[in-house]
Amino acid sequence: MKRILITGANGLLGQKLVDLLTKQPNVDLIATARGANRLPYADGYTYRSMDITDRQEVLAIIGEVKPDVVIHGAAMTDVDKCEVQKDACWAQNVHAVEYIVEACRATNAFLVHVSTDFIFDGAAGPYDETAEANPISFYGWSKQAGESVVRHSDLRWAIARTVLVYGIAHDMSRSNIILWVKKSLEDGKNIKVVTDQWRSPTLAEDLAMGCYLIADKEAEGIFNISGKEVLTPYEMAIKTADYFGLDTSLIAQADASTFTQVARRPPRTGFILDKSRTVLGYDPHSFEEGIAVLASQLKPKEA
Repeated sequence: MKRILITGANGLLGQKLVDLLTKQPNVDLIATARGANRLPYADGYTYRSMDITDRQEVLAIIGEVKPDVVIHGAAMTDVDKCEVQKDACWAQNVHAVEYIVEACRATNAFLVHVSTDFIFDGAAGPYDETAEANPISFYGWSKQAGESVVRHSDLRWAIARTVLVYGIAHDMSRSNIILWVKKSLEDGKNIKVVTDQWRSPTLAEDLAMGCYLIADKEAEGIFNISGKEVLTPYEMAIKTADYFGLDTSLIAQADASTFTQVARRPPRTGFILDKSRTVLGYDPHSFEEGIAVLASQLKPKEA
C-alpha cells in the first residue's frame, strides 16, 4: 500500500487525481487543500485542510501523515493575476514549495512537483525535458524558481511539466477553450481566436494519469506530461466547433497583439513526449478524444 498525499485537491487537477487514485487498490490517499473539502467524492480517501503557504501547517500535517509520495499540484496559476499580485504568487509558487520540500525531507517522501511550459520563452517550441528555461512572465519566473527549489533539494523528486490544462470541474467553476467556444457558437456569437500561439493542450485526466505513473514508479527527474499535439487556439476552436457540429464561420482568426493581457505569453511552446512514453508508458488522448471526454461529462450536467 502506497500512501500518497496531494495538494490542491479542490482544484481541477486535484479533483481528477482524487477520482483516479481512489480507484487504485494499492493507494492510501490523503487529499489536502486550503479550507473545506469541496470534492464531490465521499469515499476512498482522507481529507485534511492544509494551507501550503503556512510552513507550520505543512510540516505538521505532512509530518503526521508520513506519506510515501507527495504530489504537489497546488499553485497560483492565473498568469495575469501573478503579474499584478507578485507577493501572493511568490508565496504560493516558491515559498510553499520550500515548505513542502522541508516536510518531504523530514518524512523521506518522494516529491512529484507539477510545473509548466511557461518557464520557457516560447521562441523554439516544442520542448523536450532538457530545454533551457527562460521565463517571460512573473508566473513563469515563479514556477522556474519553484522547480529550482525541488531540483536543488536532496530529496528523491520528479517534476511533471504540463501545458494548457483543460477539463471539467465537478462544480463547473472553471471554463476552458472548449466550453467557451461551444457556448459562444451556440449563442451565435462571433469570436476571435489567436493563430500565432502554439500549445499542447492537456486533458486534466491525462495530467492526473501522468502524475500517478510517476508516483507509482517513483520515477526521478523531469517529465513532460501534456497532450500529444501542438495546436494553435484557432485550430482548437475549429476542432471544437466541428465536434459539436457548430458554425465555424463565426470563428475569426486573430493575432495575439489584438488582445491586451497584463503578462506576456510565450508564443510557441508544446512538448515532446518521448521520455514520458518510454519511461512511464504515458499515452495521452488526442485533442478530439479530449473533447469527447468533456462532452460525455457535460451530458449529465446539461440533462
